[in-house]
Amino acid sequence: MAGAIASRMSFSSLKRKQPKTFTVRIVTMDAEMEFNCEMKWKGKDLFDLVCRTLGLRETWFFGLQYTIKDTVAWLKMDKKVLDHDVSKEEPVTFHFLAKFYPENAEEELVQEITQHLFFLQVKKQILDEKIYCPPEASVLLASYAVQAKYGDYDPSVHKRGFLAQEELLPKRVINLYQMTPEMWEERITAWYAEHRGRARDEAEMEYLKIAQDLEMYGVNYFAIRNKKGTELLLGVDALGLHIYDPENRLTPKISFPWNEIRNISYSDKEFTIKPLDKKIDVFKFNSSKLRVNKLILQLCIGNHDLFMRRRKADSLEVQQMKAQAREEKARKQMERQRLAREKQMREEAERTRDELERRLLQMKEEATMANEALMRSEETADLLAEKAQITEEEAKLLAQKAAEAEQEMQRIKATAIRTEEEKRLMEQKVLEAEVLALKMAEESERRAKEADQLKQDLQEAREAERRAKQKLLEIATKPTYPPMNPIPAPLPPDIPSFNLIGDSLSFDFKDTDMKRLSMEIEKEKVEYMEKSKHLQEQLNELKTEIEALKLKERETALDILHNENSDRGGGSSKHNTIKKLSHSTVAFVP
Repeated sequence: MAGAIASRMSFSSLKRKQPKTFTVRIVTMDAEMEFNCEMKWKGKDLFDLVCRTLGLRETWFFGLQYTIKDTVAWLKMDKKVLDHDVSKEEPVTFHFLAKFYPENAEEELVQEITQHLFFLQVKKQILDEKIYCPPEASVLLASYAVQAKYGDYDPSVHKRGFLAQEELLPKRVINLYQMTPEMWEERITAWYAEHRGRARDEAEMEYLKIAQDLEMYGVNYFAIRNKKGTELLLGVDALGLHIYDPENRLTPKISFPWNEIRNISYSDKEFTIKPLDKKIDVFKFNSSKLRVNKLILQLCIGNHDLFMRRRKADSLEVQQMKAQAREEKARKQMERQRLAREKQMREEAERTRDELERRLLQMKEEATMANEALMRSEETADLLAEKAQITEEEAKLLAQKAAEAEQEMQRIKATAIRTEEEKRLMEQKVLEAEVLALKMAEESERRAKEADQLKQDLQEAREAERRAKQKLLEIATKPTYPPMNPIPAPLPPDIPSFNLIGDSLSFDFKDTDMKRLSMEIEKEKVEYMEKSKHLQEQLNELKTEIEALKLKERETALDILHNENSDRGGGSSKHNTIKKLSHSTVAFVP
């Protein structure tokens, strides 16, 4: 009894000690996850758990987003999860998204998972038309998205219509031209075929390198009013703050790069931007909601911190990540080279096998034809022999008949009657017998000649038979083709080797490998510049090609603005803007 009571007490105390939990659903760009969180967890606890689950180390770009009354908000790291103004109905849903964007994706995004998440998010923003993309650039981006999903183009696999169910172009672009889905697919596939050899991560990075030069890439827009009450848009991105006309989100009216801002402050609903140059007037504006003000301030602080971080030496963690990424890239490149060599050897072996099979089939056909010729020769020889025998017997019979006719003639002459009439009749009969005998002799001679000719034909047929047998023997005794599995050629001595020891994989780099890799990287840079020029020419060519199919009346305001910028030579490259930014530091006071 006492033991049972003690057992119940220990169970009750254990039950009291178990922390209360609630369920959270995390939605990423390509998956959903659910976690049991403790009631006391702060935003950082949940965020770290998600990052560990994804294997993500470049955490500073991302955040957990939720919605409050049609207003976007981000989970604060130092505040309890349930203290946020979120739905208390389980599971509590958050979206794991990129909160801050890099200035240069190729240089800053190290991990493959980071690149992939950015690729999916930017691709969705372009398709949802949250980022404006010109039609010709949309086709190019679609071709890289197809390369990332399907790998290298294979005409035997990727046949007409294989992209029919894919969402690859913004609806605005599709509606702007009198083009069928087949026509769009043809143009996308033409570029897709040129990306052969690019792995998924490389194709996704090429996508981001093109997308980051679009005017609306990475910009968060907010409705504001200036001191005069004029409605404007505030854009916050990795480069600084930008003021837009509400009708033109492509070209800012005023820009404040982070390195030219002395401080930003806000009180209630009023924001103040103080430029570093004191000669420039202070810019003040008001936003509509307190939540929006807090979000603007969060984005300003976060983007500015990353702006400053980029202009300092990389932390030890980032250096380690970049070193690992370089080694992984080198390993993958060598692995691709090895696979390419194996594929080439396999294709050569298959070609050799096909050639040998073709030759074997040809030899079999020749042997079959020789057998058939031999059989025909044997049949011909048998027929000729039979005909010669018949002709010879006929000649003997005719000779016998001629002898009998001669004997009859002699008998008639011996028994001729004395009378003239009988004599005349006898002479007539003798004459007829002589004519008949002459004809018999001629026929006998002709038959004899025919028999000789048949014997000669028989001899030729037997000679042809002998030759056919000899040819068949030659075909049968030809040497067999070489083995189907050739011994692969040994790898060059300067290629690092992979050694499997138990369950571990060891990989050794040589100095010569890294030097060669450095030279290849330099070569790739030169090739990239040439390819960029070629790419621009292709874009212009596609633009000219589809221009005749454009429906001018369907152009949106952004289409018209983009065309005007292009006509003025304004361009849309943010990369040039990045280069113009100085590397000076600024004092940032929220």
